[in-house]
Amino acid sequence: IGNTVLHVLVLQPNKTFACHMYSLILSYDRSKEGPGSLELIPNNEGLSPFKLAGVEGNTVMFQYLMQKRKQNLWSFGPLSTVLYDITEIDSWAEDQSFLELIVSTKKREARQILDLTPVKELVSLKWNMYGRPYFCFLALFYILYMVCFTMCCVYRPLKPRTGNRTSSRDNTIYVQKMLQESYVAYEDELRLVGELITVIGAVVILVLEIPDILRVGAAKYFGQTILGGPFHIIVITYACMILVTMVMRLTSTTGEVVPMSFALVLGWCNVMYFARGFQMLGPFTIMIQKMIFGDLMRFCWLMAVVILGFASAFYIIFQTENPENLGQFYNYPMSLFTTFELFLTIIDGPANYDVDLPFMYSVVYFAFAIIATLLMLNLLIAMMGDTHWRVAHEQDELWRAQVVATTVMLERKLPRCLWPRSGICGREFGLGDRWYLRIEDRVDPNKHKMMRYTEAFKAQDKDNYDKGSEKLETNGDTFCKKELSALSLSLSRNTSRTSSHRGWEILRRNT
Repeated sequence: IGNTVLHVLVLQPNKTFACHMYSLILSYDRSKEGPGSLELIPNNEGLSPFKLAGVEGNTVMFQYLMQKRKQNLWSFGPLSTVLYDITEIDSWAEDQSFLELIVSTKKREARQILDLTPVKELVSLKWNMYGRPYFCFLALFYILYMVCFTMCCVYRPLKPRTGNRTSSRDNTIYVQKMLQESYVAYEDELRLVGELITVIGAVVILVLEIPDILRVGAAKYFGQTILGGPFHIIVITYACMILVTMVMRLTSTTGEVVPMSFALVLGWCNVMYFARGFQMLGPFTIMIQKMIFGDLMRFCWLMAVVILGFASAFYIIFQTENPENLGQFYNYPMSLFTTFELFLTIIDGPANYDVDLPFMYSVVYFAFAIIATLLMLNLLIAMMGDTHWRVAHEQDELWRAQVVATTVMLERKLPRCLWPRSGICGREFGLGDRWYLRIEDRVDPNKHKMMRYTEAFKAQDKDNYDKGSEKLETNGDTFCKKELSALSLSLSRNTSRTSSHRGWEILRRNT
């Protein structure tokens, strides 16, 4: 019951009352240390009160709990050294990491905890010492891997075509080699080495990604922008395309260019994932993800309807015409592609003025230009501008959360020998097996003193203003405008004089 009450207090809107009640309940806890403590008992979701405060974004309760766990080492004047307990915060030995819970929650208030002590210092320490160097090395390794795969695709085994052309529009001159013909020369053996590296890389990608999907869940793993959801979809699809290409090569199946083309596009697009490691480029990837999976996905449904309708109309109009003179609409798939190019204004209206054009072509093309170019494209630009304005206010905050997610990901993937645990073991100070982070703080006494002076002046001005306002409201119906202005002038002088006198008393007493 006591543990349940603690979890309920973390969710209370009145944070000051919740902190007092939290302390009161813990004062009756007989087992304050060890696994039987109320603070260490998790709820049904596996969250202790400390982790629940972070997930819910309760910064007041989080700071209160951190103050209870800190240990003051020494202080000398404005300088002090404090040990903060990071046992539940650090993701090094936690199955359900506190940092991962914060970056995976949908509440924006939870990300504010990343700017609080000691979370901010812990993340900065991990990222600067291990996260950034390993991430840059991983980015360089991936780019070299993609260069190897691209060269294997460019120099794929082809041979001259031997069959006759069956159509005047057929311009194929090379075809794919069979498996027995693909690895004969010395150049083929070099390409084979690159292809083996590509396949091994694809298998490694799947081996690293699938356990995280099973642990976190597909909906959260692919749906969270901070966790890199779209890029995880891209890299898994890329790995699958590589394996499909390998199967088609081994079985001598024609058409390997289809999965190979998809793999090239997806593999190079995944390079943008590594932009999150740089403050200059990281926020832009967030903007791109928001626009693609927000505005562009909704816009594509409208675009598909318009293209289907007008492409069908164009195909029907030119169905009776000679395709040699107007080849852009000679069949239905080509009509769809041409209409898509017209929609994005990539090409102008295809028309051969050496022949007579159907009358309906001008009518339909006029309506298409008005709806697609003038209306829908400008609507897309306006939607993206609105998204940019909304995301710009929190892009730095989202980027910092991405850095935390990247740090946690690298810490889980890398061996323990390459990523030692951060902090100091409590045994060095006689504090048990818990881990602490040493933080040196400098307190400026003048700053706090000036804040007390400011609060004193503000409080005195507020009291005088309230008294004057009550007096004005009581006699407001009997005074004329001239008397009101005179009273306001005298009141402001009296308030200023009283505030000044009060301020000089504070200064004299402190001196």
